[in-house]
Amino acid sequence: MAATAAGADETEEEPIKQRKNGLYPGVSDELAENMQSGWADTELHDLQPIAQAEHTAARRAALSARFPGERLVVPAGNLKTRSNDTEYAFRASVEYAYLTGNQTEDGVLVMEPTATGHDATVYLLPRSNRANGEFWLDGMGELWVGRRNSLTEAEKLYGLPASDVRELTDALREATGPVRVVRGHDAGIEAALTDKVTAERDEELRVFLSEARLVKDAFEIGELQKACDSTARGFEDVVKVLDKAEATSERYIEGTFFLRARVEGNDIGYGSICAAGPHATTLHWVRNDGAVRSGELLLLDAGVETHSYYTADITRTLPINGRYTELQKKIYDAVYEAQEAGIAAVKPGAKFRDFHDASQRVLAEKLVEWGLVEGPVERVLELGLQRRWTLHGTGHMLGMDVHDCAAARTEAYVNGTLEPGMCLTVEPGLYFQADDLTVPEEYRGIGVRIEDDILVTEDGNKNLSAALPRTSDDVEAWMAQLKG
Repeated sequence: MAATAAGADETEEEPIKQRKNGLYPGVSDELAENMQSGWADTELHDLQPIAQAEHTAARRAALSARFPGERLVVPAGNLKTRSNDTEYAFRASVEYAYLTGNQTEDGVLVMEPTATGHDATVYLLPRSNRANGEFWLDGMGELWVGRRNSLTEAEKLYGLPASDVRELTDALREATGPVRVVRGHDAGIEAALTDKVTAERDEELRVFLSEARLVKDAFEIGELQKACDSTARGFEDVVKVLDKAEATSERYIEGTFFLRARVEGNDIGYGSICAAGPHATTLHWVRNDGAVRSGELLLLDAGVETHSYYTADITRTLPINGRYTELQKKIYDAVYEAQEAGIAAVKPGAKFRDFHDASQRVLAEKLVEWGLVEGPVERVLELGLQRRWTLHGTGHMLGMDVHDCAAARTEAYVNGTLEPGMCLTVEPGLYFQADDLTVPEEYRGIGVRIEDDILVTEDGNKNLSAALPRTSDDVEAWMAQLKG
């Protein structure tokens, strides 16, 4: 079924459309002829496989073993329009990037069943056509958006055959036999398979690929460590400019961290939460347009995403002026104690829920001790009364998605057992809303979360984000040093 790279330039194409209000009404024959010649050969001949190529091959082998005799189709996705003729920055689907290492739009991985497993082919857009002027006339031509790899180059980089994706939909329409596709990324591919797939079978494919990411391989662990290290440097950047944030807004913090993410990685892994003052009590505050005031707290929840898509997810709650007040410190220390209990519960053989239960117990004890909720603690936990001030779960899997493995079966994830190689967050928090009349006035508007990225090891766990201080005393000392 695979199309060959050799015939890529012979594919019949629609005429290249000109922009409606472009300043040039057309192209003269002389210019067209001029643009066809005088260009150097830029084919890259010394390419080596990408760092994760051996790992993506192993992942495809596991996928092949799970679905023998079935055609498997995994799209990268297409560009999405932001407005008119501008697009959002493209990010390939996690399933596609996990299995190929490729990150370009319109790519599709197809695994064709054979007697012994599957033959994998990655379908991509080839180099822009020089003969018909696509490379300079089309809005997605190389002179407009940059050079693409040739199909030959792609084969070297990703370690599997590459073919022209423009020929794929016709081939899929004619395909016979059982097929599964990862849905939600490429409407054209799904339309070509509409009479060959079922939602139930496709969901089984998506679930398998989600669960395959529960245990990270050596490459993935290395990338997560890189993400955490870059994120720690981003937090340091923020502390150094808190005075400028006070003179402007939370957006100065957002922009400062984003610079680190773009310089050292691909992007931020999710919308940064730069929540100062009472905004810290909003769990996903991403507007980041509020005031930054001395004497209040900054809850910074942010993560750098590496070039291979693995993201950190770290939170620190910092005193904007460098010193916690007595009440802020009391609440912070309680959350720290809860996090310590949660991290201690992360180990191979433990239930995934154990770290959540351990953290929640500490928070419930503190709320009873402070007289904010009536005990005993067992009653509070049984009824979930602590959740008024700690709404969310205490953590989640982490990887190529900030909430990784989300499609996994409940019995394999939330009700599952921890194994070496799993990576998760531990992030207890307490949030006292500004309008909460059930707590003393001085508590209102204070929100505290501490979050770290924890790897399950053979004999316990490793805190991948340990470069950032966690105790209140260490945070104050760290901030004082950074501010000079």
